[in-house]
Amino acid sequence: MPEITLHPVGATDGPALIAANFASRTFHHPWAHPCTDEPAFDAWFAGTQTLTTRAFLARTPAGDITGAITLSQMSMGNFCSAYLGFYATASFAGQGYMKAALRLAIVQAFGPLGLHRLEANIQPENTRSISLIRGLGFSREGFSPAYLRIGGAWRDHERWALIKPDETDFPA
Repeated sequence: MPEITLHPVGATDGPALIAANFASRTFHHPWAHPCTDEPAFDAWFAGTQTLTTRAFLARTPAGDITGAITLSQMSMGNFCSAYLGFYATASFAGQGYMKAALRLAIVQAFGPLGLHRLEANIQPENTRSISLIRGLGFSREGFSPAYLRIGGAWRDHERWALIKPDETDFPA
């Protein structure tokens, strides 16, 4: 497993994230449309600064951004759930960095954040992301037609969820 750290996104991360996303724009298409300029970063960053959202950057020991992870619409009380969003940067894709980063995000979600459930919604054709989530123990719960508007179009998604596992049940 590659060495990775997970850091909350800060306003000063804008230039590095914009550059990583710009370099990855072909790789992300059509699954994600992350910020590739300063106004888009500012809008995205502002949306992460709420009581119900946490955004993280995954970085190598050298500081390179390998991906971004968002826990959004966190609800506590009887629900204790959040939506998990993520994307890798092209130069680090397929090397285990996102799997390592998602493990750290899951630990945050089920530990300090006190969540019981994470839900990831993924376009059915995005087989790499589905394989990644499945490998982390998520279970497919269903199919949602025209679920999210991405890149200007309503796209179908599969719903995948992970319930807080016992430490002994979490896949290695």
